[in-house]
Amino acid sequence: MSESADSLREQRKRETLRALTDTARRMTTDQGFAGFTVEELCAEVGVSRRTFFNYFESKENAVFGFAALDPRQEALETEFAAQSGDLLDDFIRLTIARFDLFNPLDDAPALFAVIEQEPRLLKAAFEQIAKNERRDMALIVQRTGESADAEMRAEVMVHTVGALVRLSMDQLLHHHSTESFSDLVSRRLAVARTVYAPSQKAD
Repeated sequence: MSESADSLREQRKRETLRALTDTARRMTTDQGFAGFTVEELCAEVGVSRRTFFNYFESKENAVFGFAALDPRQEALETEFAAQSGDLLDDFIRLTIARFDLFNPLDDAPALFAVIEQEPRLLKAAFEQIAKNERRDMALIVQRTGESADAEMRAEVMVHTVGALVRLSMDQLLHHHSTESFSDLVSRRLAVARTVYAPSQKAD
């Protein structure tokens, strides 16, 4: 298959994924989350049930847009695993690249509306976030190799960067920052390095 044909196929997949998520959110708002089935969602979009589960593990994931791994994200993670620079800097770059790829800010208003109507969906969101964190921890351990404290180091790095991401997202969403996500995260990382650096005590 030519590169252009492959790109067209991936574009169509992303359009189908977007249609499923947008329709799932609309149906949740109109009918409540329990008010429709996966089959009814598929009929609304015009795809098969099998196609739906190629994209999403569950109806909850469709509402949140938590799709199966995108090939572009897989490429970013493969690149990260093969790098040999500063681990934290490389992981930050991976985090920023993912943000640029999916930009969750675009979906924030629709997600807030759905969660306000269906608070119980938060449990599914937290479960998916935890799953993504475990994936990142495994990715870091894969790159650094097994050691006595490899998993703990990966855990600390993933959750520390996650905190920087949440602070930066809050700045963008609720304080209308004009800085880019990349700049906000990088600036906070620089501060975090000073916080965790060994203190310089006078003799």
